[in-house]
Amino acid sequence: MESFKTGQTVVRRDVHRSCRVWSEHALRVVADTSEALMAACSPGAETRWPALYVKARDDGDRSVRTEAFDAMATGVWELADAVWQETELLLWKAPAAWFSVNAFYASGRLRNWYVNFEHPTRRTTTGFDTFDLTVDLVIAPDLTRWEWKDEDEYAHVRRLGIVTDTEHQAVDAARDQVLAMLTDRSGPFADAASWTSWRWNPAWPAPRLPRPPEAAQRVAPEGG
Repeated sequence: MESFKTGQTVVRRDVHRSCRVWSEHALRVVADTSEALMAACSPGAETRWPALYVKARDDGDRSVRTEAFDAMATGVWELADAVWQETELLLWKAPAAWFSVNAFYASGRLRNWYVNFEHPTRRTTTGFDTFDLTVDLVIAPDLTRWEWKDEDEYAHVRRLGIVTDTEHQAVDAARDQVLAMLTDRSGPFADAASWTSWRWNPAWPAPRLPRPPEAAQRVAPEGG
């Protein structure tokens, strides 16, 4: 499959093992090489999330996210159209990696790094598919401090069988890989200065999903 072109809109999809789409997120390509795909979005980017995720954000009730995972375990859920807000996002995804490295920007500054543990990439004609495995790592802008996020939700999806033993082993290996990269300042962390100085291209409109939203736009959850 040919490389995506800089500025091209691509769609990141989380696809459950049932082949049902769990989420969609419109991004613009920053660079696409054999090493990694880098893509970004700005406020206004179109997304689709599980309706219960959107409700959790709107209501400020994180427990509703647990209901969303329960729905995932049954294989029955609804998606709601949403709009990315508040931050600009820069994403790095190596094809075979069980994680992506993300950076969130607010008011023209790098706010934090965010490692999302997820399936390796499966390229599509419109972007790429993966599957979010729930647990995340939040890293300070200067890379000196980090903390694990959503460990409780990860334990819950493990109990539900959403994350299998094989996937759990892959996540454990990926955790060690990411921490080693942080310690060694390797991989995407080798050029942290470029990430710090990155800015969204103002000539690019916020990316849109391929088909028009059918539901009223809502505020999307941020950062997994």
